[in-house]
Amino acid sequence: MPETDYLKIPQNRIGALIGNKGDVKKSIEKATETILDIDSEDGTVYITPQENMSDPLGVWNANHIVKAVARGFNPEVALKLVDDDIYLEVIKLPLYIGKSKNALSRYKGRIIGQNGKTREIIMDMAEVQMVIYGKTVSLIGEMDNIMIAKEAIEMILKGSRHKSVYSFLERKKDELKLKEFKDLVGIKDDEIEFKDGIEFDEEMMK
Repeated sequence: MPETDYLKIPQNRIGALIGNKGDVKKSIEKATETILDIDSEDGTVYITPQENMSDPLGVWNANHIVKAVARGFNPEVALKLVDDDIYLEVIKLPLYIGKSKNALSRYKGRIIGQNGKTREIIMDMAEVQMVIYGKTVSLIGEMDNIMIAKEAIEMILKGSRHKSVYSFLERKKDELKLKEFKDLVGIKDDEIEFKDGIEFDEEMMK
């Protein structure tokens, strides 16, 4: 049986975690087969496995769902983390830009973009959910997609122009589509076979 886990969340996210009449809390408990004990005074959330828990990762999943809500995600999006193929990535901005409040504000503005354009493009092209909250940028999605979005954000934090970031995202999106196609039809790496069974030979093409 998994052991009880706990974490702290910001005071202003306690309401979002509990929800209207406790509906969000109940949804998380049902999805993860856990019990959430939320201390409204200091923001500590204790996660205990239910007696009938069938998934050994239930406490781990609940931890990440709570963490996602704490980082600003809508609970409905955070609950997608129950899926084994969906992950949460939290990027701590001070590790890249230091502790300057001015730098933090400037780079958060660059990641969001004018009227939210850059944020929307990253989410659309990388097919992830993204929230910018406090000193963090958080991502939810499949691992390959998260890695693409994270690299795009790191490019912005290192001073790359938005145009270069968009080009990178477009290229990576095409690569993902090609990978999905190869997986679908069973092509490994760059292997090419003709329908008549003749293997490709560079010498024959000269």
